[in-house]
Amino acid sequence: MYGHEMPRTREPLSTERVLRAALALADAGGTDALSMRRLGQDLGVEAMSLYKHVANKDAILDGIADLVVSEIALPEPGDGWKAAMRERGISAHEVLLRHPWACALLMSRPNVGPAMLRYANSTLGTLRGAGFSVRLADHAWNAMDSHIYGYTLQKLNFPFDPGQYAEAAGTYLPRLPDGAYPTSPRWR
Repeated sequence: MYGHEMPRTREPLSTERVLRAALALADAGGTDALSMRRLGQDLGVEAMSLYKHVANKDAILDGIADLVVSEIALPEPGDGWKAAMRERGISAHEVLLRHPWACALLMSRPNVGPAMLRYANSTLGTLRGAGFSVRLADHAWNAMDSHIYGYTLQKLNFPFDPGQYAEAAGTYLPRLPDGAYPTSPRWR
């Protein structure tokens, strides 16, 4: 077919392709930017064709939450539990920074996808292997994740970059009335 362009074959839709495109949309504009219509446009298909692969937007949100969790490093069997939980926490924080919308999604929905179940199994298994009771392992896991989510949200939403903190403090501390807050750094 010299001189003629070969017809392009489009990659067929799959649940994985739909969810990966949804993840990219969420990363670009948050979950509010995610709609079936927009997702269809990004994939070059009519929105209705997406329903063969995902039931609805809730299924997409569940799917992309599970994709995010799949990026978190799992504790390795045999590692000391403290080191394993530390590495898991660092990994979770880094993953959540890459997907700034994910903390809110993970904290607001039940998460029972395959990646979350592997994550829970590995985390609880590591803690149980270290001698934690089921109840204490659950409390420890939730305490760690609460810290990770809170720290990540603070880092994502803090109004100053770390390098601007001293400058911001210099702007706001002089506004405090003298003696009103005696333990403030201004009076040390």
